[in-house]
Amino acid sequence: MEQLTQNLKNGHMQLLQVPFPMLNSGCVLVRNHYSIISAGTEGKTVKDARLGYIGKAMARQEEVKKVIKTAKTIGLMETYKLMMNKLDSPSPLGYSCSGEIIAVADDITEFKIGDRVACAGAGAVHAEVVAIPKNLCVKLPEQVGNDEAAFTTIGAIAMQGIRQADLRLGESCVVIGLGLIGQLTVQMLNAAGIKTIGIDIDEKMVALSKELGANYAFNRNTEGLENLIKELTNGYGVDAVIITAATSSNDPVDFSGEICRRKGKVIIVGSVPTGFKRTYYYKKELELKMSCSYGPGRYDSNYEENGIDYPYGYVRWTENRNMQAFVELVAHKKIDIKKLISHVFDFKDAPKAYQLILDKTELYTGILLKYDHAKPVLSKVELKQTATNPSEPNIGFIGAGSFANNVLLPALKDHCSFVGIATNKGNNARNIADKYGFNYCTDKSEELIADAKCNTIFVVTRHDSHAHYVKKAITYKKHVFVEKPLCLKENELHEINELQKETNTFVMVGFNRRFAPHIQKAKDILTPNQPVAINYRINSGAIAADHWVHDKNSGGGRIIGEVCHFIDLASFIAGSKITSVSANDMTGANNLRDTLVINLKFENGSIATISYFSNGSKELSKEYLEIFSNGQSIIINDFKTMTVHRKSTKSSQLSNQDKGHKEEVKAFLDAVRNGKACPIPFDQTYNAMLATFKVEESLAKNGAQIIL
Repeated sequence: MEQLTQNLKNGHMQLLQVPFPMLNSGCVLVRNHYSIISAGTEGKTVKDARLGYIGKAMARQEEVKKVIKTAKTIGLMETYKLMMNKLDSPSPLGYSCSGEIIAVADDITEFKIGDRVACAGAGAVHAEVVAIPKNLCVKLPEQVGNDEAAFTTIGAIAMQGIRQADLRLGESCVVIGLGLIGQLTVQMLNAAGIKTIGIDIDEKMVALSKELGANYAFNRNTEGLENLIKELTNGYGVDAVIITAATSSNDPVDFSGEICRRKGKVIIVGSVPTGFKRTYYYKKELELKMSCSYGPGRYDSNYEENGIDYPYGYVRWTENRNMQAFVELVAHKKIDIKKLISHVFDFKDAPKAYQLILDKTELYTGILLKYDHAKPVLSKVELKQTATNPSEPNIGFIGAGSFANNVLLPALKDHCSFVGIATNKGNNARNIADKYGFNYCTDKSEELIADAKCNTIFVVTRHDSHAHYVKKAITYKKHVFVEKPLCLKENELHEINELQKETNTFVMVGFNRRFAPHIQKAKDILTPNQPVAINYRINSGAIAADHWVHDKNSGGGRIIGEVCHFIDLASFIAGSKITSVSANDMTGANNLRDTLVINLKFENGSIATISYFSNGSKELSKEYLEIFSNGQSIIINDFKTMTVHRKSTKSSQLSNQDKGHKEEVKAFLDAVRNGKACPIPFDQTYNAMLATFKVEESLAKNGAQIIL
C-alpha cells in the first residue's frame, strides 16, 4: 500500500510503498476513502521540515536542549548519529480520515468488516490503510458521506472548545480565528442557539462565516470593534470567547479580555501565546481555560490504546462521544460540510496540496485527499530476493523503536543477513528495510517467524509481547535475541524455560552491561570463585506515572522492565547463582515502586545491594558501581570511568560511555555462526529473571527474604 511521508531532514515528501500497519488487539484496519489535511498543524510540520538546521533549531528550542544534554553523556559523534537517524526517516502526516473497515482484531465486538467509520489520532494518517484503536473511530450513519466524515476529528476539536466554554441557550460567544476549526465552531454554536460573532483578519473568511450562518462576523481591523461587540451584547460583553486562531501575537488573548463580560470565559483552542495584559482579566475576574484536543481521553493510553472507556454517567463527553455527536450533527444537516470543502486532491497528488498551503496562492479551508479504494493493495513489500547462507545469522526483526534503530541495528549491520522486518507502523518498517537491506517488510510477525530463511529472530517490541514472540520463535526452533525483560509474568518464565530445554536453541536477553569494557576488565581483576560485595546505585530518574512502562499489563513496571538489568549484572560480577532476595521500597504518591533497595545473596557467599532511585537529581550520573573483594575495590562510574584501588590506585576513562551493546551483539552473532555456546547461558538468564520476580514478591511481603 502507499503512505504519504515526509523526510524531516530535508522536507522531501513522497508516496511510499509500505506494509500495512500491524493489527493489534483492540484495533481495526480501515481502507481509507478520504483524509483531511490540517492546514495549521500539518502546515507547520511541513514548513519546519524544509528549514535548514539552524531554522529547525530555532523552531524546536526545547529539543535542542535535550540534544546538548545527550551529547554531554554519550559524546558529540554518537549524538549526531542519533539526530540524523531521527531526521533522515519518513515521517507520517495526518490525523483525521474516513473509510471502510477491512479487518478487526479478535477482541473487537463493536465493529465488523464493511462498517464505514470516521477515524482520529496518530494512526489516522494519510495512507491507503490505517490501524485505529476502537475508541478513536465511530460508525457513520447513511446520511453522512465519506468526504464529510473525514472532518470528524477536527469537528471534535471544535466541539471540545465549546464544551469548555459551558455556554447556555441564548448566551453569546465570539470566535476569534475563522479557519476550519473556527468555521465549524461557529456552525455548532448556531445549532446550539448561541448568539455567535466571528472575527478574523481575512475578509474572505469573514464572508464565508456569514454564508455559513454566523449571526455576525467582522474583520479584526474594523474600527471600534470592541464597541460594536458591546452594542450587540447590551453593553455587557460576550459570555465567552473561543480562540481558534494560530498566531504568535498576544492580540487574541488580550482582545478577548477586553470584550468579555465580568466573570466570562476565554477558551484557547488554537496555538496562541498565553502571556496577556492583566488589567481586564483581573478586574473582570475572567476564567482562562485551555481546550485539550478532541476531549477527555486524549493522551490517556488506557483510553486510547487499551480501549478502556470512561463511565458515561461520570464523563458524559469523551473524545469518542464528541466524534459521535459531530457525526450526528452532520447527519441531521446542522453543519454544512460541503461549503467547507475548498479542494479535493487525488491521493497521488498529495504533495501539491501541501504546496498550495505553503504558497498561500489561493483561499483554502477544507483540503481533502481522495483515495482510489478499488485499487488492489498489498500488506507486504518485497524489496529484493537475496540468497541466504544457513550457517550465517539470517535475521528476522520484530519491532524497531528508537533503541533498535539507534543501537541494535547499527551493531548488526555488516555482520549478518537481514531477511525480513515487521513493525507496528508501515513507514517505520519500510525505512529500516531500505536502510539496512532487508529482503522484505511486513505487518505479520508470525509469517516472519515461520520464514524458513530466518534462523534467528530479534524481538524488540513492547514488553508485553516479548514472551509470546519468544515462545513462538522457540517453537519454530529459531535462535532468539530479545530485549529485556524476557517476560512479564513468572509463569511465562517457567514456560520459556521448559521450551528452551526441549529445543536447545539460543534464548538470549539483552543484558548488555555484562559486555561493557569496564565490566570485562573488572572480571579480569577479580579472583575467580572468591566472594565479592557489590554496591550498585542507579539514579534512574522519574518517569511520568501514566507512561506505559508503569502499566503492569504492557510495561510490567520498572522493576520487571529495567531492574532485571542490574540484577543480572550483579550475578555476572559475583559469578554465582542468586539464592535469596529481599527488598524495601519508599512509598510514593502513585505507588510506582520505582525507588527501592534490593539485597541479594549468592551461592558462593557474595552479597549485593542494588539501590534503584527515581527521586534524585538529573545532574547526577545514572549508574555508580562499587565492587569489593580480597582487599581491593573497583569503582565504575556511568560506564565511562573506572578506578581500581589496591596497593596503588589506577584510573581509566573511555572517550564515550560504553554499556557493551556492540560487544553483546557481536558475541551473540558469533555464537550463532560458529555453533558456540550462547554468550549468556539461559540458566543465568532464568535465575536473574526469577530473582526479579521475587523482588516484587518481597515488597508485597513487607521486605521478607525470599528463597529462590
